[in-house]
Amino acid sequence: MIHYFSNHQIDKRKWDTCIDHSLNGRIYAYSWYLDIVSPGWDALVEDDYLSVFPLTYGRKFGIKYLFQPFFTQQLGLFSTVEIDSPKVSEFLLSVPEEFSYIEIHLNEKNPLDDERFTVKKRANLVLNLSLPYADLQKSFNQNTRRNLKKAAENEMFLSHDVTPEELIDLFRRNFGEQEGKLSKTDYGVLEKLMNAALERKTAALTGIRSAEGSLLAGVSLLTDKERTVFHFAASSKEGKHKGAMFLLMGNIIEERAGTAGILDFEGSEDENVARFYRGFGAADFPYFQVRINRLSWVSDKLVILAKKLKSG
Repeated sequence: MIHYFSNHQIDKRKWDTCIDHSLNGRIYAYSWYLDIVSPGWDALVEDDYLSVFPLTYGRKFGIKYLFQPFFTQQLGLFSTVEIDSPKVSEFLLSVPEEFSYIEIHLNEKNPLDDERFTVKKRANLVLNLSLPYADLQKSFNQNTRRNLKKAAENEMFLSHDVTPEELIDLFRRNFGEQEGKLSKTDYGVLEKLMNAALERKTAALTGIRSAEGSLLAGVSLLTDKERTVFHFAASSKEGKHKGAMFLLMGNIIEERAGTAGILDFEGSEDENVARFYRGFGAADFPYFQVRINRLSWVSDKLVILAKKLKSG
């Protein structure tokens, strides 16, 4: 039986045990992670935490809705037993009516062929790291090989002493201010997330520096069992010109090559970014975005207006 729990009713020890033993666990689904990206999140729980489904919600204009938090690519249903489309549908139909609008991401192990839901396939790219680096290199495309060779000719060095503040500042100065999607609060959440992951030894921050020591490119990697997530990255104009991100990615893959793990690139819907990932031999592992609209016509227009105001 599926139960709806408000936040204070969730047994977080049992919750995390379920994620630990689930067949499709993701670091985003642990209680500590959800506490940071969506404080007060609720949940659907099957039996005694056999399967779980986080409900990350917000309120606008008096409307309670489910949304996908920033820095959290995939959520949905996590289970210690096999998942099929009817089970995913059962959980989605169990979301209480008080959540009038739903727009969330499931995970790649959540099949859904139920015509009652509006779904959109989203891109994710993953690289299998089981082969030695020399063999992985064979799947790099010509452009990637050329840029790696060019980057190696520049005076740059690998650095493992990058801080969350330094990486976020690099992003804000070189892309974030122009893009405008992330607010001051969002950056605060990201910094808190990185520090929490570092404390739990589930994160590593690494980068490429110039000969003078300035950060040219950097990335925050999250690790969960065999999966390494390319979670947040940034580079400077100088770094782009010198191919610093190519060099950094090559080093990350080389360090982890020959393991039983995978490198999860977290996307991307941006074709230029996706082309960069595919250049290293990454393969497509898509997942679904689900939208459920229980709103009246007027309320629906208010939600659309709120989205436009946020993005503009």
